[in-house]
Amino acid sequence: MTKVVQCVPNFSEGVDLTVVEKIADVFKNKPGITLMSVEPDKDYNRTVVTVLGEPTAVSNAVVEAIGVATKLIDMRKQKGEHPRMGATDVVPFIPIKGMTTDDCIEISKKVAKEINEKFGVPIFLYEASASAPNRVSLPEIRKGQFEGMGEKIKLPEWAPDFGAAQIHETAGVTAVGARMPLVAYNINLDTQNIDIAKKIAVALRGSSGGFKFIQAGPAEIKEKNIVQVTMNIKDYKKNPIYRMYEMVKMEAKKYGVNVLGSEIIGALPLEAVSESLEYYLGLEEALEPKIIETKLID
Repeated sequence: MTKVVQCVPNFSEGVDLTVVEKIADVFKNKPGITLMSVEPDKDYNRTVVTVLGEPTAVSNAVVEAIGVATKLIDMRKQKGEHPRMGATDVVPFIPIKGMTTDDCIEISKKVAKEINEKFGVPIFLYEASASAPNRVSLPEIRKGQFEGMGEKIKLPEWAPDFGAAQIHETAGVTAVGARMPLVAYNINLDTQNIDIAKKIAVALRGSSGGFKFIQAGPAEIKEKNIVQVTMNIKDYKKNPIYRMYEMVKMEAKKYGVNVLGSEIIGALPLEAVSESLEYYLGLEEALEPKIIETKLID
C-alpha cells in the first residue's frame, strides 16, 4: 500500500520573501514529494509550508529545510504577531494514507533527533509524540516564547527531549510531533481593538472554559487595520468550521463589531469544508458523495 504523510512546518519568517523562497526551494522538484502550499504572512512574520509525500522523502526534505531556516533566521531580531520560540517553530507529521498516528510518532522522533544532531537546535516532542503530559499542548510548550525560553529550558520539567538544556543562540528551540489533521482558521473583525479579539478568543478556547478542541488567540493585522481571532480547530468533527464562525459572529455583536471574513491556513480535509456547506445550504443529505472529484481520487 502506498504511504503518504503530510508535514506542515512553520517557519518564523514572513517578511523577507527571499528567505522564504530559499526554504521553499528545498521542497521543489524532489521525487516523492508534493509541495501543496507556501503561505507567508507579514503581520504574523511566519510562513506555513504544507507538503505531502512518501515518508522518507518528506522527512529528509523537512530536515534540509530546517537547516536552511536555522542558517538564515535570527530569532534575536524576529518580531511578529504570532507566538514563536524558534526559527522553525513547529513541525507536525500527519497520517494521510496507509499510515497511523503511531507511524508518525516514529517519524517525528527520528526527525527530532536528526535536527538536534545536525543543527544543535533543542527539540520538544509534542501532541501524540509528547514524552510528558505538560508537553502535549503546543501553547504550553511555547509559553514564554523565544525571549523566555533561555531560562525555561533550564527547569527540570522543561528539559528538551533532544539536546542540551540551552537554546540555539539564533534559532531557539523547535517542537516536533505527530497529530491528526486540524484546521487553522482565522476570522477577521472590523475593528482595531485587540482587546475585543482577546475577549472573544477567551470565550472560544478550551483552556479557558470554551470549546474543548479549540485553541484561540488574538492577532493585530496592521496592514489591513483590523484584528483577527486566530484559532486551531483540533477536531473539526466535534467543532465544525461553521460553528466557530457563527460563535465569533455572536460574540462580536456584544461589542458592536462585525465579522469581515475569514481565512484557512494550510491544507484541510474535504469533509471539514463539506459539512459547513451542508449547514449553510441547508442540505438534507451529505454533500461529499456528490462531489465529482472524490470519485476520481485513488
